[in-house]
Amino acid sequence: MRKTLTALVAVLSFTILLIPFAFAHTPLCSCSDEGDGTILCEGGFSDGSSAAGVELRVLDSAGKDIVKGKMDEDSEFTFNKPKGPYKVQFDAGPGHLVEVPGSEITE
Repeated sequence: MRKTLTALVAVLSFTILLIPFAFAHTPLCSCSDEGDGTILCEGGFSDGSSAAGVELRVLDSAGKDIVKGKMDEDSEFTFNKPKGPYKVQFDAGPGHLVEVPGSEITE
């Protein structure tokens, strides 16, 4: 009986430790060339949460900020297309960084 109780307590403890992971959400970011010299990025989370206020940075090939801002209330951010290589970083906090290479952004 004592072994059964110990095993049950161990299983319940392990389950309680896993609960935060069940509610985790994955960041999502997609960018497209609008064909008018601008890039539109849309963000969100896999659980449907808004990305309003999430920081977005555009970096040159040396890692220097070209543009820095935040997603608007529609979880969108538009910026002028940089000349030369660049990447977009959607930064929703530790463990929630999405990078989109400029070479993959198309119309």
